[in-house]
Amino acid sequence: MRRIGLVLACVLVAVQAAAQPMPTPLPSDIPAPRDAPYPGVIKLAVDATDITRHIFQVRETIPVQGGSPVVLMYPKWLPGNHSPSGRIEALAGLMITANGQRLTWRRDPVDVYAFHVDVPAGVNQIDVAFQFLSAIEGGQGRIVMTQEMLNLQWVSVSLYPASAYTRQIQVQASVKIPEGWKLAGALETAAVEGNTTTFKPTTFEELMDSPLYAGKHSKTIDLGMTGGVPVRLNVFADEAEFLESKPEHEAAHKKMVEQAYKLFGSHHYDHYDFLLALTDRMGGIGLEHHQSSENGVGQKYFTEWDKNAAVRDLLPHEYTHSWNGKFRRPADLWTANYSQPMRDSLLWVYEGQTQYWGYVLAARAGLMTKDQAMEALAVTAAAYDARIGRAWKPLADTTNDPITAQRRSLPWRSWQRSEDYYSEGQLIWLDADTLIRELSKGKKSLDDFAKQFFGVNDGSHVPATYTFDDVVTALNALQPHDWATFLKTRLEGTGPGAPLDGIARGGYKLVYDEKPSDYLKALETESRGVGLTYSLGMSIGREGRLSDVLWEGPAFKLELTPGTQIVAVSNLAYSSERIKEAVTDAKKTGAAIELLVKNGDVYRTVKFDYKDGLRYPRLERVKGTPDRLEAIFSPRK
Repeated sequence: MRRIGLVLACVLVAVQAAAQPMPTPLPSDIPAPRDAPYPGVIKLAVDATDITRHIFQVRETIPVQGGSPVVLMYPKWLPGNHSPSGRIEALAGLMITANGQRLTWRRDPVDVYAFHVDVPAGVNQIDVAFQFLSAIEGGQGRIVMTQEMLNLQWVSVSLYPASAYTRQIQVQASVKIPEGWKLAGALETAAVEGNTTTFKPTTFEELMDSPLYAGKHSKTIDLGMTGGVPVRLNVFADEAEFLESKPEHEAAHKKMVEQAYKLFGSHHYDHYDFLLALTDRMGGIGLEHHQSSENGVGQKYFTEWDKNAAVRDLLPHEYTHSWNGKFRRPADLWTANYSQPMRDSLLWVYEGQTQYWGYVLAARAGLMTKDQAMEALAVTAAAYDARIGRAWKPLADTTNDPITAQRRSLPWRSWQRSEDYYSEGQLIWLDADTLIRELSKGKKSLDDFAKQFFGVNDGSHVPATYTFDDVVTALNALQPHDWATFLKTRLEGTGPGAPLDGIARGGYKLVYDEKPSDYLKALETESRGVGLTYSLGMSIGREGRLSDVLWEGPAFKLELTPGTQIVAVSNLAYSSERIKEAVTDAKKTGAAIELLVKNGDVYRTVKFDYKDGLRYPRLERVKGTPDRLEAIFSPRK
């Protein structure tokens, strides 16, 4: 009986298991891309004249093979974004026809960036029309179209066949812009008719890497023929008055190009076009491309030059990407098309070393003074020295942040960490540079690495990929050392404390003063905030709202959060000067710093028992040590 009961129990379990639901197999009918020429040339026409409603009208003619289905892809994984950030939700009104007859399309149920189309026999091309409904307000995404200018990114207004590598697809693009506007970009012009510009055929890959700026108020500054090819600074402004630049401003930009060429000893473009928007209306940006870059700063970049040092590393950073990121590219970041996932494991080279060269080139060119570059370095060093999230999250893991966080703002950045591979990566490459200089007794530097690693194949546009081992091999060839351990320790280790060996070896140490540096003052002016990170453990933005709170810092312990608004300081209405005075007075009198704060509908009073005064980072020279930072920031002759 026991044996029969056991058998019956087993049968019952089997019956119950059989009744449980099972997953439906995922469809797999999106063709894998082939590295073979796609037949024919895609025609892509964009009407960008609806600047009031921020609508781009798109028409494409795509060659196809009659009787065979085609899958059209909208770009998903975007170069330079390091993430699946294609704005598929902004695509609307998709209509596909052939020989005047409407064709039915269906979205892929797994990859929503893919559209399946059954092509009738005898059809050799399909016509595609849709709109890209760009953001009207900042909460909907970056503003790319205003009454004065626009930024056309082809990745937002294109569909492409899934069956071929994007480098194998030929496209001829055209754009219609508002009457009287001018445009600039890296594409070669074939013809201009009225306010429509048609470009020469190119690959889909190169088209996606060649955005345009257009606007009502613009000018082009010739930055010379360094390396035998032209470089131009194309400036667009909200108003004509903001285009006014002084000869010394233009000279610094020209010197940036000269210093970059001295650094890398090569170029990988036929011409290079900086696209620079001076705007408070269109969204800011800094995005690299092989022969151009998209850059957005405030209106007064030129007209208030002395107040804008904090943004003048942007252009040298994006320019450096032509060598580091576009030409030399991490092997796991290169993909055959824009639907294949990118892997960001080497962003500490791609972005971290570029961040390093951005500041170095800015100083060498005179876009920043050497003092400003030192002050900026102090700000970075202090930020990561206080970033408590280093205790649990290694830098290597932050390379996943573009994917996991989608570049959204985080509530507890100091604990969660963000895209720290940029600026902590900068500190690692400073460490490497000073170590190379020390070991070689000043005969070699990271400049030599840049020329040997990024400066190869002069004139070539073909990306040359690299791995971690390639980086280590190149460093060892330059200066023998255990570079694998050096890098892994800094990438995979955890805190506390930032990697500050480069500053120490550079002849300086990080200290704190009660007065902010000129660079910090410029940062506060730009953000219209107050930085009290190293005193009260918080930063204050506009309208007295906390923009950041240091995890386990004084403000955190009083249960203050980002978004909390400071209403009053010691019973007087909040102002940036008043809260600084309260911190200073507390050091003199020993009295608590009393704030009335508002979080949602709740008001409460908090008291800081803090008496160490204002604290702002700076670098202090260590006597008797080589001043390697001076050498690093000095221009090359």
